[in-house]
Amino acid sequence: MSLVDLLVEPFAFTFMTRALVTIVVVSVVCAVLSCWLVLVGWSLMGDAVSHAVLPGVVLAYLVGAPFAVGAAAFGFLAVGLIGAVRDTGRVKEDAAIGIVFTTLFALGLVLVSVVPSQTDLNHVVFGNLLGVSADELTQILVLAAVVLVALVLKRRDLTLYAFDPTHAAAIGLRPRRLGALLLALLALTAVVALQAVGVVLVVALLIIPGATASLLTERFSRMLLIAPVVSVVCGVVGLYASYYLDTASGASVVLTQGIVFALVLLVRRRRPALPGRTRSPLPVGTGA
Repeated sequence: MSLVDLLVEPFAFTFMTRALVTIVVVSVVCAVLSCWLVLVGWSLMGDAVSHAVLPGVVLAYLVGAPFAVGAAAFGFLAVGLIGAVRDTGRVKEDAAIGIVFTTLFALGLVLVSVVPSQTDLNHVVFGNLLGVSADELTQILVLAAVVLVALVLKRRDLTLYAFDPTHAAAIGLRPRRLGALLLALLALTAVVALQAVGVVLVVALLIIPGATASLLTERFSRMLLIAPVVSVVCGVVGLYASYYLDTASGASVVLTQGIVFALVLLVRRRRPALPGRTRSPLPVGTGA
């Protein structure tokens, strides 16, 4: 069998074609957002939101609503609950995140175990990239477009907020609103990636691409280009690997991203770490 045959053969099946479109779209939107999550230091928040959507998916199934609606509702609920617990002043943010996301995730697991269903809801936990339907693909495309448009339109404000929220407030921006916007986009992105890799592995797509890009460049504008390219390549390679090795598709994609990150980490030249939020106003190259 020739190389061309190896590359073309999987896409003789409709489900593989839909899987390819899905993983490319999911890889791009997750990678772009991951650049800001890595910059702000919200890795744990990504984990929290991605796990907290599980009960929303199960409840959506019970009432016959699209999974995306229930997932989005609980994603926003998780963000609100974390903020409410944190704002009491008695619990630190990392503890609030851990409490909320583990409780909601446990609720989701309980619902999965007790709800009679002809649909295997375990696919929501571990992903079912090869089982994406035409309707689900449409939902993914619409939500991904919303997230990407919002990120493009607010990229300068979000970047300034990530590097120096104090300066952002001084020039008339509202850091709390920008933070809320970033959290809302995080919730929607978790919904986008849910079907591809499941709630357990969504956080990998939300963190690894941005972390990999941060090892390859110190310019944030370049990160926004490198992260999606790396993520898409890993997604396609992982999809091919799952087809020919008969492995779980979502897990193969994430494993590929993890291997690429490890290789980049091993071979990169020594350089200063990507600056955090203490760096002032805007680094060179943050422009669009």
